[in-house]
Amino acid sequence: MLPSTLVTLTLTLAAQQSAEFQFEIRNDIVYSKVADRELLLDAYLPEKGGPSPAVLVVHGGAWRMGNRKQLRGYAEALAKTGFVCFAIDYRLAPKHKFPAQIEDCRSAVKWIRTNAAQYKVDPRKLGAIGYSAGGHLVSLLGTTGEGPTKKNGNVDTRLQVVVAGGAPTDFRWFPDKGKWCEFLMGGTLDTVPENFLAASSSAFADKDDPPMFFFNGTEDKLVPLSWTQSCFGALKAAGVKTEFHKIEGAGHMQAAQNREALEKAYGFLKTELLPPADRSAGVPGKE
Repeated sequence: MLPSTLVTLTLTLAAQQSAEFQFEIRNDIVYSKVADRELLLDAYLPEKGGPSPAVLVVHGGAWRMGNRKQLRGYAEALAKTGFVCFAIDYRLAPKHKFPAQIEDCRSAVKWIRTNAAQYKVDPRKLGAIGYSAGGHLVSLLGTTGEGPTKKNGNVDTRLQVVVAGGAPTDFRWFPDKGKWCEFLMGGTLDTVPENFLAASSSAFADKDDPPMFFFNGTEDKLVPLSWTQSCFGALKAAGVKTEFHKIEGAGHMQAAQNREALEKAYGFLKTELLPPADRSAGVPGKE
C-alpha cells in the first residue's frame, strides 16, 4: 500500500490536473485606431496568478465578413486551461484591401505585448489560433514576425506558436490569375503580383519560424488540403516543428468544430506555451 501522505498528494495532484480555470470576459477594448475606425477585441482572462501565456484568436469569413465573437468557443476553451485570450476584429474586404487585414493582426500582437502587464500576460509567450481566413492570417503572422526594430515601434511581432485551421497559405498561382480574389487583393496576379506574394505564408517560411499546427477536412472544397499543405511542407523543409491533422470526410465548416482536431490543436498550444505542471489543466475541446 502507498503511504497515506503519498495517497493524499496523488489525489491532490489529480484534482489540480482536472480543474478548469474560471475566467472573466472584458468586451469592446480598443486595440488600434485606423483613420476614424476603432478596432476592438475581447479579452478572456483566467482567474489565476500571472503572468500567463496569451493566445491571439483571429476569426474567419473569407476576409469580408465575421467578427471577434465567431471563435468565442476557441477562446473560452483556452481560457479554461489558463491562457489569456484576445479575440480581435480586423478590417474587412472589399472596402479594405490586403494588407489591411494582416496589418491589423500585427497591431494586435504589438498591443498585447505593450499591455502585457495590465492583463497579466507573459510577453515572451504569445501564440495565435485562427480558422479559414483567420487561419491564413495567423500563419502569415507566424512566418513574417520580426524582432523589435524602429520600423515596428521596437515591439516584437514574432509568435511562439501558431494553430491554423482551414488555412489558405499560398496565393502565388491560380488558374484564373487570381480574379476570384480581386475583392481582397485589389487586382490580379498580372496587375498586383506583390500583394499575392505578400499574402503567401509559405513564401516566407524559414528555420526561425515558430512551431505550427495545421488542420483541414479532407472534403474541404473551399480550402483544399493542398492550399494549406504548401506552408506545412515549406516549414517542414526548413526544419520547423510542424504537424498536419487531416479530418477524414469533413468539409470546411465541419472541420472548424471537430473535437479531435481541436483537442490536438489546444494540446499543441499547451505544449509550446505552458510549463509542464500546467499542461494537464482543463479539458480542451469539451466546453
